[in-house]
Amino acid sequence: MTRPDLPADLPPTSLDEQTIEQEKKLSPKQIIIWGAIALLGAVSWAAIALARKESINGIWFVFAAVCSYLIAHRFYATFIEKVLVKPDDRRATPAEYAYNGHDFVPTDRRILYGHHFAAIAGAGPLVGPVLAAQMGYLPGTIWIIVGVIVAGAVQDYLVLFISMRRGGRSLGQMAKDELGPIGGTAALLATLSIMLMIVAILALVVVNSLGDSPWGVFSVGMTIPIALFMGVYLRYLRPGRVMEVSVIGCIMLLAAIIGGGYVSKTAWGVAWFHLDKPTVAWCLIVYGFIAAILPVWLLLAPRDYLSTFMKVGVIAMLAIAIVFVQPTITVPAISEYASRSDGPVFAGSLFPFLFVTIACGALSGFHAMIASGTTPKMVEKERQTKLIGYGGMLMESFVAIMALVAAVSIDRGIYFSMNSAAGATQGTVEGAVQYVNSLGLTGVHVDAATLTETARNVGEQSIVSRTGGAPTLAVGLAHIMHQVFGGPAMMSFWYHFAIMFEALFILTSVDAGTRVARFMLADALGNFHARFRDPSWKVGAWLTTAVMVAGWGSILIMGVTDPLGGINTLFPLFGIANQLLAALALSICAVVFARKGARNALWIIVIPWLFTAVITVYGSYLKIFSSNPKVGYFANHKLYADAIKAGKTELGAAKNLDQMNAVSFNTMVQGCLSVLFVVCTLIVFVFAAVRTVQALKAGGGVSSEDPALPAQLYAPAGLGASAPEKALEKEWAAYYASHPDAQLVKTGH
Repeated sequence: MTRPDLPADLPPTSLDEQTIEQEKKLSPKQIIIWGAIALLGAVSWAAIALARKESINGIWFVFAAVCSYLIAHRFYATFIEKVLVKPDDRRATPAEYAYNGHDFVPTDRRILYGHHFAAIAGAGPLVGPVLAAQMGYLPGTIWIIVGVIVAGAVQDYLVLFISMRRGGRSLGQMAKDELGPIGGTAALLATLSIMLMIVAILALVVVNSLGDSPWGVFSVGMTIPIALFMGVYLRYLRPGRVMEVSVIGCIMLLAAIIGGGYVSKTAWGVAWFHLDKPTVAWCLIVYGFIAAILPVWLLLAPRDYLSTFMKVGVIAMLAIAIVFVQPTITVPAISEYASRSDGPVFAGSLFPFLFVTIACGALSGFHAMIASGTTPKMVEKERQTKLIGYGGMLMESFVAIMALVAAVSIDRGIYFSMNSAAGATQGTVEGAVQYVNSLGLTGVHVDAATLTETARNVGEQSIVSRTGGAPTLAVGLAHIMHQVFGGPAMMSFWYHFAIMFEALFILTSVDAGTRVARFMLADALGNFHARFRDPSWKVGAWLTTAVMVAGWGSILIMGVTDPLGGINTLFPLFGIANQLLAALALSICAVVFARKGARNALWIIVIPWLFTAVITVYGSYLKIFSSNPKVGYFANHKLYADAIKAGKTELGAAKNLDQMNAVSFNTMVQGCLSVLFVVCTLIVFVFAAVRTVQALKAGGGVSSEDPALPAQLYAPAGLGASAPEKALEKEWAAYYASHPDAQLVKTGH
């Protein structure tokens, strides 16, 4: 251990097992409360699932989601903790025994919850539900809420725990340890390549949100120095003053949003901050490199904690506004495009594309990267993993539900005008009107005056073909919020507030994802040169960061310059890759817990693993082999390649030969990536299934966990401390008062 030895007269580092079990029992009062929550949830679900009227009240979505999450965390997550995870707070975590002050840092559970939530809650819970809204509100709602409870939160929780027990190792390296050289190599290749795709799409959504928006660029840019100030403040100026720095950070954040409105109206503000999409993309690439090599306490943790205040605050505010406004939703429960593959927003029918379009918010492989990347290196105590892993994912799912409600609360004509590619709408109001009205949808009609007025209300020159989901969510949020705060005059503020909120949401995932990608590559290269696994080796850290940034940066530039609208063509690949990664993560969890002796409870992992595997492999098959150019990448490539050979200079969205060549090249790359992803993942599935069966037959297996070391610090398990935990905290406070040099770090508690 890198810390000085502490005296032997330590207070207990954990509550005793009897006290822990006693806290889980329900009192008569609690039984009544939970019964009321279950009843409200059941009524809300009935209103959503059974109503077939022309409209539905948005309030039911809020109640159904919140009640479901509360019950899932209190009962299902606790069941998983008891039968599978079995945490032991008497064991030291990697943050304690491998403390280095850079990546391995014991971090207050509230700050770490914020960091983890901010890191996982990227583009997916904002973009996926908005895009999937073309299929109606019911399929997305069911998948988001049920999917997160039985699959997404389970994956996040289990991956975080097994990585923490293995020194914070990456998912790819754990796969190699569990599956052997062949299966492990396939897993490393799959996780590395998929990670590049995921971070690139996250960055692409930021580009689409901030491109040509000086207000957004200024406000989001200001969050960087604010986060740096918070990091220095919390570590050196006022150590341990978490709430104090939170208040200061939130005030500065609001000032940045308000200031952005003034800056965007000045000549110098437009000159400096009105950036086109390629320029924003290059700025993100440079930022991603710098953010990934800075100490985690300086930018990543305080920025994520700061953005979490904004994220949770905005989503809670939106939920409350929905309760007050009670928006009427006229979108059909299941729309025309649920059974068709020619949707204007994205191509593909409900099965399997709904389940890969809505990834984050229900189930996301990217989360497994974070849960085996930065977060396990910062956990103070093992019992905190339920709050951070399972609880953090439930909060992200709520974000997805709010995004879905915001998207379906706006007029469908505006929705399709905003989310159809520029190639279809020509990027003009007139083109959007002609295209949307030609779709022939019942009750859907849009006119130029409506689109122009909506753009003026939100302070933008145009809202046509603002793809990526984020602008649509911003319009929906502004549409709801202005009815509670400020009236029509405040719509532009709420729109840009939402844009900043979304960009912050996603940008935190970009920098955390880049850091995790660096860890993954370092783990992989460490098999050949052991020093790459040394986090203090700056040459290795800088080199691996540069390689991964170059990888996702090249995909980002390809998406920004794609004539078909990068997000429209790349998001299905992102979704499939993301869910393949989730299935891979669940397969590794199955092997690990089978070797730990789990048998009857293994269904908790195997059921979501098999479901996700079927969905993603079938989706990959369609993207690779479909003869429909709107669905299959190679079919689309052939369409444009044949047109180029025939001497055509214009086809579909491509209006010149250069754009046709770009589409031909991009679709070939995307098709090849689809093949790579699915082949590597199938290899992992085969090896994982074999290892799981072998472990079940043998009644267990050899564990790859790090040796247990006794813990020498204490912290509560939940957001708030229980009475026994508060009593133990007082013992530790008295101990630290009499032993001031005993604390590992003074900033984490």
